[in-house]
Amino acid sequence: MTIERPHFTADELRKLNDEFETAQPSDILAWAAKTFGHGLAVTSSFADPILAHLAWSTVPGIDVVLIDTQYLFAETMWFAKHLADRSGGNLRILTPTSEVGKDDLWMRDTDMCCGVRKVAPLEQLLSNRSSWVTGLRRDDGPTRANTPIVLHDVLRDVIKVNPIANWTDADVASYMIDNELPQHPLVDRGYSSIGCWPCTVPNDDPNNRRGGRWVGQSKTECGLHG
Repeated sequence: MTIERPHFTADELRKLNDEFETAQPSDILAWAAKTFGHGLAVTSSFADPILAHLAWSTVPGIDVVLIDTQYLFAETMWFAKHLADRSGGNLRILTPTSEVGKDDLWMRDTDMCCGVRKVAPLEQLLSNRSSWVTGLRRDDGPTRANTPIVLHDVLRDVIKVNPIANWTDADVASYMIDNELPQHPLVDRGYSSIGCWPCTVPNDDPNNRRGGRWVGQSKTECGLHG
């Protein structure tokens, strides 16, 4: 299927961001579904249930994609499947190519490891999509503090939509209570950001939710978002 890629001018993106700054995430998701149709892709790390629940509630039948790097915590795989079952949502698990087997690359080159296990599968997914919805939030940490709600991901030529970019931790907590959503099992064990088990540890920095990722390295992002 050939996907038409809508393009927005910088001015149009500014206007959308101004409008969406006070919009509900469900309204933003509904706009994305109407605008991009089958060209829309939704990905979640399932570190929390928010984006998946919003997507399944707002756009019935939509796939929420989890990139399985082959090094996810067992709890993350369980949590994603548990949420899909209780929500009646479609969960799609995306894996690296068959040439990528379990190895110790993460011990030698974390950038390359993320590249073949996270970035490459995502780019394959987005190669025939026009829009990508993520759960990025400004409260996640300093590197994400200026996250817009809508932007043009020039590298992948898709419109990236971050419907909960301006949600605070309090907003997340309220949504989870209101919708009786469970939290990831590792949260109670001190994990504030949850990625692959070799590169994620419990975090004691209240000012940086991603402080437990790639500890001891200058690396702060896996490459999916910059």
